[in-house]
Amino acid sequence: MQSFKVSVVVPAYNEEGNLSHLVDKLVPILSQYHDYEIILVNDGSSDKTVEVMKRLHHENSRVHYVSFSRNFGHQYALKAGLDVATGDCVISMDADLQHPPRLILQLIDGWQKGYDIVYTIRQDKGTESIFKRFSSGFFYKCFRVLTGLKMPAGAADFRLLDKKVVQVLKNMPEKALFLRGLIYWMGFKQFAISYQVEPRFSGRSSYSLKKMLALAVAGATSFSIKPLRLAIYLGFFIALMGCLFTAYVLYMKLFAGGVITGWASLMCVLLILGGCQLFVTGIIGEYIGRIFIEMKNRPSYIVDETSLEQK
Repeated sequence: MQSFKVSVVVPAYNEEGNLSHLVDKLVPILSQYHDYEIILVNDGSSDKTVEVMKRLHHENSRVHYVSFSRNFGHQYALKAGLDVATGDCVISMDADLQHPPRLILQLIDGWQKGYDIVYTIRQDKGTESIFKRFSSGFFYKCFRVLTGLKMPAGAADFRLLDKKVVQVLKNMPEKALFLRGLIYWMGFKQFAISYQVEPRFSGRSSYSLKKMLALAVAGATSFSIKPLRLAIYLGFFIALMGCLFTAYVLYMKLFAGGVITGWASLMCVLLILGGCQLFVTGIIGEYIGRIFIEMKNRPSYIVDETSLEQK
């Protein structure tokens, strides 16, 4: 029996069919340690997720729940769980059982060996679509180029954090959260464990393409201003091409006696220029929007009800 407390944070959105089975898997594993708590975070679910959480809390006082007033997003549900966790180490994992609970033993073993952060890297067994595998690999490559952080492909939100790391995260007031990159950026002693993705126990994934794109934009813009610099380089390149094209037109008019006719070529140039201008404007607008949101200083999430004592 080792005298430390383990906290497990589980964000959930429409996971009524998975939570009971997950807790049944977690309790025997966590009972091997001196003390533990399971914090279930309801991210504004539209099904009976919160009712299941309340029942699990009634059956086991070490299972707690936090319920949002609406859907704020997976990253904020993770942050809410970290904010209220009281363990000496805090483990975050998904509710769909694709993160195998048995791996918790390895995470804690790595922490006991002196690592402050023990994170996992997912290995797919061909269960993911070709598009998802390609888009995921492309995102990590772009993230590394734009931020300079060598975050490995497949890094998951299934990880263990020492309480001192959790305290640092609690003190960060950022609104645009990409915890996967933020935790890697923080440093500390980190260790990686690979795991095979398990099939979902029940239900469908709520992580749509729109949510994945939003997470990718947050990741790219939260850690670097390189997209703005790329916009400058793109603008310079287009201006240079425009000057060369203008010189070519003048040469054809004055010396070669030719006249470039046709609206097709003109429309192509205008569409390309217009598209590039909108792209650059969008990048600038994304950064300005983030500044606007940060300046408002609104809370990242609102808790509707919880089984924990609120400070």
